Amino acid sequence: MTIRLAGLTLPGRSALSDGLAKSIGALLSLSLTGLLFALLMTLIWQGANQLSPDFLLSAPQAGGRTGGINSILVSTAMILLVCLAALVPLGLASAILVTQWLASGSFPERITSYSMDVLSAVPSIVFALFGYQFFAITLGLGFSILAGGLTLACMSLPLMIRGTEQALRGVPNELHQASNALGLSTSGMLWKVLLPSARHGIAAAIILSIGRALAETAVLLFTAGYVLRMPSSVMDSGRTLSVHIYDLAMHVPGGEQRAAATAIVLVSLIILINLAVHRLLRTSEVSHAR
Repeated sequence: MTIRLAGLTLPGRSALSDGLAKSIGALLSLSLTGLLFALLMTLIWQGANQLSPDFLLSAPQAGGRTGGINSILVSTAMILLVCLAALVPLGLASAILVTQWLASGSFPERITSYSMDVLSAVPSIVFALFGYQFFAITLGLGFSILAGGLTLACMSLPLMIRGTEQALRGVPNELHQASNALGLSTSGMLWKVLLPSARHGIAAAIILSIGRALAETAVLLFTAGYVLRMPSSVMDSGRTLSVHIYDLAMHVPGGEQRAAATAIVLVSLIILINLAVHRLLRTSEVSHAR
């Protein structure tokens, strides 16, 4: 819509609104990109001189003041795998139950939604106390990678369920109707239509859950412990990258540079996981198109 005045053509309100919205969107995009760039540059400035193959492959010594982070990388990977092994099946099953079998607006659906909202707002230190009491003491797991991974799964579960639920609800209704017309069973529609169509949203939920799990400190201090030795099983205690960063920055004099170097490794790991998931999704799209 345009406005003509004294032979001049002026943009209408809708054109001005569209232009303003685009400008704000571009500014926000640049701000977020700039924030990520500033974060990376700060870490690189502080800790790049500590990075080397030996830093990644050697064992930490003197409380992390010297040596590397090989046992910390292994502990982080093991805790993350335990977390995902519990989180992904339970999160998917819960989201499917909420979206496919609970009637919208029913009491079970409303109480489930309310419970997830409350759990999402619970501070991580509360989950830490719960994990310590339930997994470490009641179940007898002690300070272990298993206790830490299971507690992280409990903490990340609301995020996983919400993300997967939104992805499943975002599947076009026409696909539901087409599946019913073809006579697909509920399980057939779920595995052949809904989950493949919602895979991007599900992947995003998993990535967000991984990011929260990798960044957590308080939960793991209370459940997984912070010993530096190489773990031999999930029943051993272990220190993750985030806990190591906290310990170096807060308790080790002059440990800021090594904390920054460890932070570079952690951020790089998150970026690599994101890239790997997006690559897998693109590959699956190409295979599906063929």
